[in-house]
Amino acid sequence: MSVTANGQSALSTRAYTDRMSAQPHDVPAAGQLPDKTLRSIRAALVVPEDRDAFDAGLRVALAEVGATLDLAKLTDFVDTWWLMACDSVRDPEGRREMHRRAARVQQLAAEGKPIPRGDKTWEELLAARGIEL
Repeated sequence: MSVTANGQSALSTRAYTDRMSAQPHDVPAAGQLPDKTLRSIRAALVVPEDRDAFDAGLRVALAEVGATLDLAKLTDFVDTWWLMACDSVRDPEGRREMHRRAARVQQLAAEGKPIPRGDKTWEELLAARGIEL
């Protein structure tokens, strides 16, 4: 059995990678909220930017758990991303629009131009999406 640089067997590394790959049964049915598992949450993220951020954040969370042996970081990660996955299932086009607007704001900021402000508060925006604080 071969061993990778981090001391894991190549077989266990492959098994982990296979388990993290989304399978068709992991994808929630249209309108169905995802399970609160990493695989189901990732499968529910329809926007590539969300999946990329999920993957990067998971690496950070797992590194913190490994360093501190505190699962609270992973629990917080799952809770936060489950909410985003639910939003993705409920309104995939809204998620895409959010990323388009964010890219536009970043572009304006990079050009030194003023960033437009909306006429609603964060609470109003979240309430319109069914999220109560």
